[in-house]
Amino acid sequence: MRRIREAGLVESGRGRQSQVLSQRIEQPLGSLYSLFREIESRGIVQESVVLSCGLKSHPEAAAQLGLPPESDLFALERIRLAGGEPLAHDCVWLPAQIGKPLLDTDFTRTALYDELAKHHIAVPDSGRERITATLISPKMASRLNTPVPAAGLTIERTGLRKGKPMECRRTTVRADRYELLMAWNERGYEVGGQTS
Repeated sequence: MRRIREAGLVESGRGRQSQVLSQRIEQPLGSLYSLFREIESRGIVQESVVLSCGLKSHPEAAAQLGLPPESDLFALERIRLAGGEPLAHDCVWLPAQIGKPLLDTDFTRTALYDELAKHHIAVPDSGRERITATLISPKMASRLNTPVPAAGLTIERTGLRKGKPMECRRTTVRADRYELLMAWNERGYEVGGQTS
């Protein structure tokens, strides 16, 4: 049992029942990343339960994309699974002209950026993310199979291509399964190879 605990597979303590721990996903900061590729690179199967995929308006996302509020957007909403267990609730919006070729795509076992590339559509080359701590709502907790209350991280991304917004994304991730990584040294923090 001690070896299993040291390997990080089980958590236990005095007076507590042993509990099997989920595999945690680490996200390095400072570069464009694909959650699908990050999970798969660790030997964990990544799948998605697609909740909706189509063209619809979303005024807040349209504003982030620099479009009029009533604009049709490609909208994809899914639950991301890692090793068969819910990890994140993910919503992404693209301008309709970018997303239309993806309308018939089965997003159960593929990455959005891979699908864009298959259709010869450029992926973001820069962007910005805001990552905030959040309390997962009861509705979200049932989707992510986590107890209430539960801690989460909300990641809001605007992906840019040549300085122009092309992707708006909002992802809620279970904090018990997800970690953010940043390096530091005597000069300060290092994000994407630059000390700040």
